[in-house]
Amino acid sequence: MAENRKARHDFFVEDTFEAGMVLTGTEVKSLRAHKANLRDSYVRVKNGEAFLSGVHIGAYAPAGQFSHAETRARKLLLHRREIDRLWGRVRERGYSIIPLKIYFKDGRAKVEIALAKGKHNYDKRAAIARKSSRREIERALKQRNR
Repeated sequence: MAENRKARHDFFVEDTFEAGMVLTGTEVKSLRAHKANLRDSYVRVKNGEAFLSGVHIGAYAPAGQFSHAETRARKLLLHRREIDRLWGRVRERGYSIIPLKIYFKDGRAKVEIALAKGKHNYDKRAAIARKSSRREIERALKQRNR
C-alpha cells in the first residue's frame, strides 16, 4: 500500500519487525485506495506501548465530516518483549525505529518497522558512487553483448 523508499537511503537497516496497527474504518478504506505516505514518519515508545507517528493517511472522501484525522499517532500491536527489545536498543545505542512499508496480510493492515541507525553524508555518497559504478558496468556489458 505504501513504501518508504527513502528510509534505506537515509538509514542502515539492522533488524525488521512486522506489527499490526489499530486503525479506524475510514483509515483502512484510504489505505486500500493507496492514500498513504510514510515520509518523515517514525515509531515512538511511550508508557510501554509503541505508536506510529508522522504517517499521513489521506482522508476518505465519502465519509465527509466523519473521516479520520490524517496524521494522528496510531498504536502498533507488538509483543511486550519486542517493544522492550526495541526500546532498549533505541535508548542505549542511538538507534531509531522507522516504518518501511504498510501492506495488507490476510485482510489486516500491517506495518514493517525497522531498527535503524542514521547514515552520515559520506555514507550516502559512497552508496551513490557504488550504485552509479554498478550501473555503468551493466551498461558497458550490455553494449559489449550487442
